[in-house]
Amino acid sequence: MKFVMEFAENLILRLMEDPKARDEAQRQHVYRMKERCNKTKANWSLPLRPYGFWTFDRFNAQLFWDPQISQAPGRRDPYDDLLLRSNQAPSSTSD
Repeated sequence: MKFVMEFAENLILRLMEDPKARDEAQRQHVYRMKERCNKTKANWSLPLRPYGFWTFDRFNAQLFWDPQISQAPGRRDPYDDLLLRSNQAPSSTSD
């Protein structure tokens, strides 16, 4: 019976992986993930659009042409209302 137990123990030990190799593989994986995270964080700090993107003529023309955008609060020219009022003829109520 001792022979069978010894055979089973040796078989199990041969099938198991080396704990030092497993630890080294896990350590390398953690280092690779940390490098990828640092690279991702560095990329996050970069701007999504190139310098001057929002001042391109095409973008500004789209804002000007699209009435929903151009008349939105914060984009509407405050002098537009004054111009509209001054261009309207004054209504005379004299009979």
